[in-house]
Amino acid sequence: MRFTAMKTSQSPAASHFAGPLVTVLALLAVACGGAAAPTTSTTTVSGTVTTVAPSAPPSSSAPTTTGQITTTSLSSTTSTTTTTELPGERTDLGPRAGNRLAVMGVAFDDVLNVRAAPGANQTIVHELSPLADDIIATGHNRTLPQSIWYQVEVDGITGWVSGAFVGYPGPVDDATAQIVQILGGIPEAENMLELGWSIAEGITSVESPTRITVTVAPTVGDLGEVTFDVVGLEDDAVAGFRLHIFGNPSSGGFYLDTVETFNFCSRGVDPDGFCV
Repeated sequence: MRFTAMKTSQSPAASHFAGPLVTVLALLAVACGGAAAPTTSTTTVSGTVTTVAPSAPPSSSAPTTTGQITTTSLSSTTSTTTTTELPGERTDLGPRAGNRLAVMGVAFDDVLNVRAAPGANQTIVHELSPLADDIIATGHNRTLPQSIWYQVEVDGITGWVSGAFVGYPGPVDDATAQIVQILGGIPEAENMLELGWSIAEGITSVESPTRITVTVAPTVGDLGEVTFDVVGLEDDAVAGFRLHIFGNPSSGGFYLDTVETFNFCSRGVDPDGFCV
């Protein structure tokens, strides 16, 4: 069972590059050849012969004055640039550059780790709250044996997040009537946490490998509130949904007032905000 405003006309459709290791070697050498043998030149002016003595051969040590050759020794320099190979394999599946993502299925007392590279054992570079929804994909996606990872930019930081904990933010709906119909009546419970669990578990299929988490802890004011995420639906377009549950106080605890559902899309959203 899912709650989504997905257009029925849509058809199902479905952390990146491994930079090559680059090595740059720069070798500089200067070679000096032997000097030519000195010669004697003769110039005749007004019948007088003037003999010019040969110049001394160039010195190979310190530079001197006029007529000398200065040799500068250049040392060999090697510059190496290394690019670390990312874990996993590059894949075209996943968000494209610029797609917006939202955290899903993370408990209220936990965070989603942003890592330096794909993989749960990689260094943590940032942490996202369970309600973070302004995550921008770079378009670089990689698969590991048991997971898929997306490279993202968030809060000025670039890193990798597990694809199991992010989805495309979709439409928000009032699903109160649907839930009451599924449950066969208005649910009641002693407190908001129990009310939320009864609703989340009551509308999910036991065959579906869903993950249910309390995303926002219960609060009580004029109405009680609690938020649950239900993730892992058997649906190509919808990855899960968020249940924002409101309860009316009663002598026995709380009974359901309203349920708003926030959809997490699997493959993206169309210009109208519907899952595709």
